[in-house]
Amino acid sequence: MRRRPVQRRSADRLARILDACAALLDESGYEQLSTRAVAVRAGVPIGSVYRFFGNKRALVVALGHRNLDAYADRVSRHLAAASGEDPSAAVDVMLDEYVEMKRTCPGFTLVDFGAQLPVGAPVDGVHHEVAGRLGELLASHLGREPDTELRRAVLVCVEAADALLQLAFRSRSGGDEAIIEETRRLLHAYLSTVLDAPGPRENRA
Repeated sequence: MRRRPVQRRSADRLARILDACAALLDESGYEQLSTRAVAVRAGVPIGSVYRFFGNKRALVVALGHRNLDAYADRVSRHLAAASGEDPSAAVDVMLDEYVEMKRTCPGFTLVDFGAQLPVGAPVDGVHHEVAGRLGELLASHLGREPDTELRRAVLVCVEAADALLQLAFRSRSGGDEAIIEETRRLLHAYLSTVLDAPGPRENRA
């Protein structure tokens, strides 16, 4: 972003611009997206869009960051309401919230957190950012430090879940429930081997 909103009015205008971007992505895809179309849909002058973003790619990147903030907030709130330090419950919350956003959040099917941005951008940075946020939330829920092994395990889960959920949503509109449940089984089984371990590998005898 070229600048961050300071006043409430500016923040509201930015939210309308990102909402318009998300809606247009659902309607016509990334290739047909334009800053002018976003300005028209948001009901703002084209200069307002360029005040925040230099081009449509920057717009979509910002939408991905907003999606990640919303997802982390949803996961955090549900983990806070979950009883005890149950890793299985945490896995379910993280998976279910992602699937729910995939089904209901405008623009999320195409962009999610930026990992599917169709302009050839590398996805490693996005997946590491998602895994970092989820690793901190999971560590807090479990009452442990977000050590190197936990971060690595969460990154593996993010990569695996991303591939499987893309398959689920390619296979059926709204997501193939059978593939989603297979994803859940895989995440539970893999994380249980990590979370039941006595500690970071480098500290073991």
